[in-house]
Amino acid sequence: MILIKNGTVLTMAGEPIENGQVLVKEGKIVAVGKDISLTENCQIIDAQGGFIMPGIIDAHCHIGMWEEGIGFEGDDGNEITDPATPQLRAIDAINPFDTAFPEAYENGVTCVCSGPGSANVIGGQFTTIKTKGKRIDNMIVQKSASMKVAFGENPKRCYNAKKQAPSTRMATAAILREYLFKTKNYMENKEKNSSFDMKLESLIPVVKGELNVKAHAHRTDDIFTAIRIAKEFGLKMTLEHCTEGHLIADELAKEGLAVIVGPSFGSKSKVELKEKTFETAAVLHNAGVKIAIMTDHPVIPVHHLPMCAALAVRAGLSEEAALKAITINPAEILGIADRVGSLEVNKDADIVVFDKHPFDIQAKTTCVLIDGEIAFKK
Repeated sequence: MILIKNGTVLTMAGEPIENGQVLVKEGKIVAVGKDISLTENCQIIDAQGGFIMPGIIDAHCHIGMWEEGIGFEGDDGNEITDPATPQLRAIDAINPFDTAFPEAYENGVTCVCSGPGSANVIGGQFTTIKTKGKRIDNMIVQKSASMKVAFGENPKRCYNAKKQAPSTRMATAAILREYLFKTKNYMENKEKNSSFDMKLESLIPVVKGELNVKAHAHRTDDIFTAIRIAKEFGLKMTLEHCTEGHLIADELAKEGLAVIVGPSFGSKSKVELKEKTFETAAVLHNAGVKIAIMTDHPVIPVHHLPMCAALAVRAGLSEEAALKAITINPAEILGIADRVGSLEVNKDADIVVFDKHPFDIQAKTTCVLIDGEIAFKK
């Protein structure tokens, strides 16, 4: 057993607990509160007046897909040979020995949703994993977390260079629709037709609404195209990036879709980022949209996720909403809130201790637990 004590506990499930405690046993949280009674000997971790919070979650990144400091040999995020590759799985490309992983968990990021990039209209399947481990199979929280689809500049730029479709936004939408129609037809005739199609098999859970679609869309028109197609086919969808979301927050609130915002740090490197601002998260949240904040690692290094949330606070997002945007909200959006995202009894003991408030630029982690095991201790 491990008892973490003498810190402000940010449970993300209620009010902060001053001078609170968290008790861990066999990888799970067994008690949260003040003056927890102990029935057996346990290891004590003293937060020394710091902050105790759930492990931080990045709901959209590419960690392990574009490895640090390697170049082409470590570049496994985009299969730019076919605009529709739903059969691809992130678990077959992520390298747990990428140096970005220890940087992640040593700085409090304990769970991530990582997957293919946005070169293809249909990029493949994201996976949700813990950030510490040697073997990807043992790190998995969700083997297939979502299906990546992309709108806007990236697919048309990549395939225009090859002189093939999609070279326009029309073709991007048409290719996605074509594969969704083909999948529906494939499902209806599966018993009569013995031929196997791995692409269409991979899209069956999407068409059934069992697997979320992760829709890369920055510009307002691309966002609305994603929503239009989701409605046409009854897809379960989250909006990723949503860079111009603050311009249409009222419309997005009506749709009831969750938005994973970012990356908002850095330069406006392409046309569809011209409206990029840290204010997007606050505007969407204030309109009633459920938000999470992402790094899109390696665009922003994943361990800087707390900084991104802090900058959103400076731009108008409440501190509480920003904390939720990197803990319980991404957990709920990803469908893993029964395990992570808050400090509650029976959840995974993914816990971070900071010496200062996590949004203080000088804050450092002093201890990180993943599944009840000490992953990092200063």
